[in-house]
Amino acid sequence: MIRRVTFPRPVRKAMFAVWRVTRGMTLGTRAVVLDESGRVLLVEHSYLPGWHLPGGGVERGETMAEALAREVFEEGGVELTGEPELFGIYQNARIDRRDHVALYVCRTWRATGAGPDGREIVDRGFFALDALPAATSPAVHRRLAELFDGRPPDPIW
Repeated sequence: MIRRVTFPRPVRKAMFAVWRVTRGMTLGTRAVVLDESGRVLLVEHSYLPGWHLPGGGVERGETMAEALAREVFEEGGVELTGEPELFGIYQNARIDRRDHVALYVCRTWRATGAGPDGREIVDRGFFALDALPAATSPAVHRRLAELFDGRPPDPIW
């Protein structure tokens, strides 16, 4: 059985405060990984409620493309085999006004066969756009509406 670790809101706020002081502006990547049926890959983290697009922070010395490939490999169990398409860059004001997220669409990839690690990722799967899990994050709903329903892009994640 996987033990979910959910940090209380005050602990998460303290973690983000430390990051603000130690990291300055932060960059992250998120991926809309689509399978051949048009379903989207979502992940469920151990430390954050809900379902999210795979992705994470860009580390020092890493390009956005390298971070994206690393994160979808680690969180989503997929290896990118083609060039991801940059869809947009967003300010993640929920975290901090200095945090930005680059969203990519990934259509060519292969499964690695690795399951969720049970520490950071407790579950993942591909979901039809009209059958997303009930706990899918509002940001995911907004991004998918921008991509597939013609909703005007919102610069805030």
